[in-house]
Amino acid sequence: MINTTNIGEKPFKCEVCDQWFSRSGNRNIHMRIHTGEKPFKCEVCDKRFSRCGDRNRHMLIHTGEKPFKCEVCDKRFSQCGDRNTHMKIHTGEKRFKCEVCDKRFSQSGDRNRHMMIHTGEKAFQCELCDKRFSHSGDRNRHMLIHTGEKRFKCEVCDKRFSQSGARNIHMRIHTGEKPFKCEVCDKRFSQCGDRNTHMKIHTGEKRFKCEVCDKRFSQSGDRNRHMMIHTGEKAFQCELCDKRFSHSGDRNRHMLIHTGEKRFKCEVCDKRFSQSGARNIHMRIHTGEKPFQCEVCDKRFIRCGDRNIHMRVHTGEKPFQCEVCDKRFSRCVDRNNHMMTHT
Repeated sequence: MINTTNIGEKPFKCEVCDQWFSRSGNRNIHMRIHTGEKPFKCEVCDKRFSRCGDRNRHMLIHTGEKPFKCEVCDKRFSQCGDRNTHMKIHTGEKRFKCEVCDKRFSQSGDRNRHMMIHTGEKAFQCELCDKRFSHSGDRNRHMLIHTGEKRFKCEVCDKRFSQSGARNIHMRIHTGEKPFKCEVCDKRFSQCGDRNTHMKIHTGEKRFKCEVCDKRFSQSGDRNRHMMIHTGEKAFQCELCDKRFSHSGDRNRHMLIHTGEKRFKCEVCDKRFSQSGARNIHMRIHTGEKPFQCEVCDKRFIRCGDRNIHMRVHTGEKPFQCEVCDKRFSRCVDRNNHMMTHT
């Protein structure tokens, strides 16, 4: 008998989509995509799978078993693929390139998701509110807004999360793990996004433009928050005093006034803060770090906001206007102090 797998023949054809396979078993497994058959059931939660291996990998969620270990930092994973993905943090390998802008990625899935920025495709629709998404994962995460389900619990403080990834990132508050390093200044971060945001301090890239005043921003979120200066929208309300805010983060920070919670402590002087960001900014008093530099005169600042206010010395920008006499100011506090002259 001829060994078809060795000579590369694929004699077994899917009757639905005409894809060919070298083994009948692979063809049969593939057919389940079309039939929807899922013969393998999880013994714990009754979730069903089309392949035995997928069911077995899923079972590790319930058992907590993590047989795959990173050879560099000894972190353990329940899936071999997750371990291999993690390893690229250490190697820096980025094999997959965007065909439009040449940006490189360590995972093909990340490259494919990035490509939708260029195509604008949004193939996945929420079944409840018809909002559309580029990725199924984003749609699934959005669906939890409607269900309110939070299945994943922090093992230290019992805080619950709708996504395992969010729970895992939160855990780094307790462990102090910061796996993502800036390639320029070696500063480390607990989240990849925070590292990427930080990198733009060094590159100066500002891709996102305000449609009203043409001001540019390195982050889409910063641009969107800035837009609310023009629209005046305040969609987020405090549940205790009904004060309204343009951003959920501002509302959440305000809520701490009512609770008095201060979870974040300075490691040098033990001063406590309600926000990790405030603690981190405070730490620069001790370290002397001033990461934000004026692009005109090279003066450096501890906080991004201080640098931005300083920049108005050079640009002449005065975004804050008196509602009575229309006099304009470069700083909000100066406008507010001026307003008192009318009262």
